[in-house]
Amino acid sequence: MAGTTGFVESLFGLAGRRALVTGSSQGIGHALARGLAKSGAAVVLNGRDPKRLEEARAALQAELPEAEIRALPFDVTRHDEVRAAIDDFEASVGPIDILVNNAGMQHRTALEDFPADRFEALLQTNIASVFHVGQAVARHMIRRGRGKIVNICSVQTALARPGIAPYTATKGAVGNLTKGMATDWARHGLQCNAIAPGYFDTPLNAALVADPDFSAWLEKRTPAGRWGLVDELVGACVFLSSDASSFVNGHTLYVDGAISVSL
Repeated sequence: MAGTTGFVESLFGLAGRRALVTGSSQGIGHALARGLAKSGAAVVLNGRDPKRLEEARAALQAELPEAEIRALPFDVTRHDEVRAAIDDFEASVGPIDILVNNAGMQHRTALEDFPADRFEALLQTNIASVFHVGQAVARHMIRRGRGKIVNICSVQTALARPGIAPYTATKGAVGNLTKGMATDWARHGLQCNAIAPGYFDTPLNAALVADPDFSAWLEKRTPAGRWGLVDELVGACVFLSSDASSFVNGHTLYVDGAISVSL
């Protein structure tokens, strides 16, 4: 058994690596940060609100007292701010070995009435942030000849539903940007992949979770028959962050209870 445990650890263990997770004060980002820390990684939480971010860091540190948990506040939509924060962290603390681009937002309105300012906010938060943070971190990874980037897409990367057309467009773009990252950076030793969650019980989906009609529809529409739980995304993230995925590149892994493959 000891030999088997060592083999699994060599493939999936993250000890000695540092992971930055954007948008990790709550929801999916916080769950992924917790999972990476439990797998041995030092974790860096990110968000725009320093106070809220520190509260999230302190709570996670209390839960996992042996883990290294840091907070790095910056606005993922501001290119220069992102670049400065990443460069300073790399110089003063150490390398970022794993990047999880999780920051995102949602706005639900019929497309014909969709406010232009909300559309622009979606573009900046859901797409531009992946470019800004991905580029800033990758420049350091490329010099080291190794690195893992995991972008958080959505089931809407492949599917659409009424009222969220701009969100669907942004998540489709993240899927294609992931392919582009892999195409440009694989030769430098980076693996760039994505996770596409289905419908999960998160603060972003709070209105839908609270809607009994929508939940009933979702349970019928999803072959697994239920909402996903955020901890069910951790395994996919650990896999794509570890040596187990050393030849997986440009791939989008759907974690959706089979909703994207069924009629």
